[in-house]
Amino acid sequence: MAGAAAPALAIGMWRNALGAMAISPFAVRSAPAELATLDRGGRRDIVLAGVMLAIHFGTWVSALKLTSVAAATAMVSMQLVFVVLIDRFRGTPIPRPVLIGAALSLTGVFVITGVDLTLSTEALTGDLLALAGGAAAAVYLDAGSRVRRQISTTSYTVVCYAICAIVLAVAALGAGVELVGFALSTWVAIVAVTISAQLLGHSILNHLLSVMTPGTISLILLLEVPGAALLAGLFLGQTPQPGVYLGLALILSGLAVVVLRRPPVEAPTT
Repeated sequence: MAGAAAPALAIGMWRNALGAMAISPFAVRSAPAELATLDRGGRRDIVLAGVMLAIHFGTWVSALKLTSVAAATAMVSMQLVFVVLIDRFRGTPIPRPVLIGAALSLTGVFVITGVDLTLSTEALTGDLLALAGGAAAAVYLDAGSRVRRQISTTSYTVVCYAICAIVLAVAALGAGVELVGFALSTWVAIVAVTISAQLLGHSILNHLLSVMTPGTISLILLLEVPGAALLAGLFLGQTPQPGVYLGLALILSGLAVVVLRRPPVEAPTT
């Protein structure tokens, strides 16, 4: 996505719209009946999930165009800390080691933002957008985990992607962002990211929400951090400042403490 020559809102909108269109033939029969069974809370949560996914994509893709892939991926991985904070808001106690791990990760955030501030305000803006994307992703996973207890992966995914695409389209039109007229290479890149990251990435996460907690899924997503940094160096020629790698190490170390010392949470059931 960092290399696609299209506005961030357009990329996010099209990958969700194309994802919804690809899945819709498999949901056309089951989705209406399943959605009809949702209670008021379920309907609220599926809309919330779609809106939060739109905010996640709007901020995350924008971040990739402003700061390094390594920094943006490290920031968005902070969603695990936001998942812990959501649990705390619901009354779940947070052990002291988890607080220490969260503080260590936040230190890493400050290190990266401090380094990027010395480079440009644009890079700092990208860092903050990625951090906001991580917060939105945490709410998206939390709301989705509740909806997935009531409906299938296919029905949930097609509706969530459709809501996300609509929100991003409205935001793009309101901001005067072009949604068409791109070069063929850009459309190829959008289709490629739809197939790989959307259908084979987010859709799988939507399935896992029925058998795993948001925290466990956030842990799996941590594997993106070193991989994204390596790929960005190889294919995009991005070599972040040494301080960014220090911040990345602090974030991962803190998140590891959060994962290891966080009390077990019962996984959602189908």
